[in-house]
Formats: sequence, structure tokens, C-alpha cells
Amino acid sequence: MVASLHHPAGSLATDTYELELTPERAGWAYSGLRILDLPAGGSYEWRTGDDEMAVLSLAGGGCALECDDVKAELTGRASVFDGPSDFVYAPRDSSVRVQAASPIRLALVSARCENRLEARYVPAAEVPVELRGAGACSRQVHNFCAAGVFPADRLIAVEVITPAGNWSSYPPHKHDEDLPGQESELEEIYYFDLRSEAIHAGGDAGAFGFHRVYGTAERGRSTCSRPYDPAMSSVCRTAGMGRRPHHPRLRPVLPERDGRAVRRPGLADPR
Repeated sequence: MVASLHHPAGSLATDTYELELTPERAGWAYSGLRILDLPAGGSYEWRTGDDEMAVLSLAGGGCALECDDVKAELTGRASVFDGPSDFVYAPRDSSVRVQAASPIRLALVSARCENRLEARYVPAAEVPVELRGAGACSRQVHNFCAAGVFPADRLIAVEVITPAGNWSSYPPHKHDEDLPGQESELEEIYYFDLRSEAIHAGGDAGAFGFHRVYGTAERGRSTCSRPYDPAMSSVCRTAGMGRRPHHPRLRPVLPERDGRAVRRPGLADPR
């Protein structure tokens, strides 16, 4: 079970993408994630097909992007720890082309959908930033494509910046049943970046985090058994998946006080 939910860095690499996780590979119906690295002067073009996508910089900027009638220059950012990025929403059945003036690393967060909305560019200044929790559960959320914030057909995606030693989500919760007003059935992808600026005699001390997923003897209002208990140790650029069980998500363990971690889950709401 852990092997199907935890994908170490490099395990989902293809000729085109550093990471490519499609609904088919995940074994579900909607959510997907691709990470695209472009060198200075590099370009790439693709069609979204049945997917709607949010295209944003993880590191780097100066990238020209065209989608339908939208022509935008992605300002980007130095890293995911340097505030939210501007992004482009690419609807299903559209063509997207990116041209990099300098090296850039892009996330293509996707969800299968039925309705075709308009392509849009959103500057970083319009991305809502929220502080959630307190104490060891405090974290900063960049709600660039959050439900109720950005209109999309099925796609939900946010970034969470988590201080060293904190949980990125608490209390543990789940998204495996459609209970109006209480719970939605979601497919979740967690993509982790971790950073440590502490350099010791032997080099970087090496940041890592724990992602815990667990289940119950019975599935709430059904009789489906789910003794589900993988605990994953995550390092930089790994991907985790979750749907049915409870999950307290990432707790980064870093060797210095200012270390931070980020996760980028792409969520698709089957409703």
C-alpha cells in the first residue's frame, strides 16, 4: 500500500517531466500533477485535453505563456519559500505554450473536468495568503486555486508553508465520503519541498518530514473495512497521495529554527 501512495523523488520522471502523475497512474479519476523544468531559451507546448490546469512557477521566472487568448509573462519567484507565485489557469481543450527566458521550474496542477471555463492570468498580489492554526500546528497557506476563492470546474490547489517541527494540518481528517455540509470526497496529491540552510561540517544536515495516513476498523457509515496505516518519511521533491484514511500530513524536521517546508496538494472534487 505504501508503494502505491508514496513516490520518491525521480520515481515518476519521464522524458518530458521531472514528475508526471496522471489519474490513470494514480488509480483514480481526476487529480494529476506534472513538474516541468525548462532551461533558458527552452520551450514546451501541450494540449490540456480533458484536464483543467493551473500553471505556476516553483522556482524561476521570466517565462512567456500563451493559452487561448491569454498572453502572460510569469514573474515567478526565486523559490516556493519566497511568497506566492502568479499563475495561469488553462481550461480543458486548450493549447498552452511556454517559452523560458531564464531557467524555470513549473508545476502543472490538473483535474479532469466537464465544463470549459475561460483562460485567466492571476498576479501574485491577488493570491490570498492565510495563516492557519496556532503553536505547533501553525502554517501559512497560499490559496491560489482554493475552493471558494478561485472559480474552477473541479480543481482545488493550494500551497502550505510549514515551519520546522510543525504539523501542516491538524486535527487529522479525511475526505472519502460525500456528506453534504460535513465532508466532500476528494483525491489529494501532496508534493513536498523541504529546505535547510544549516550547513554543518559534513554539508547540509538534510531536512525531512513525516506524512502519516491511518484508517479505522470500519468506514464511518458503511461496513467497508479499512485497516490503513502507512507512515511515510518525505524528503525534497517527493509526492504522496491520499483519499480514504485520516491524515495529519507533513511534519518537517529540520536542523535549524528557520527551516521551512512546503506542500502543494492538487485536489479534485468529484461532486
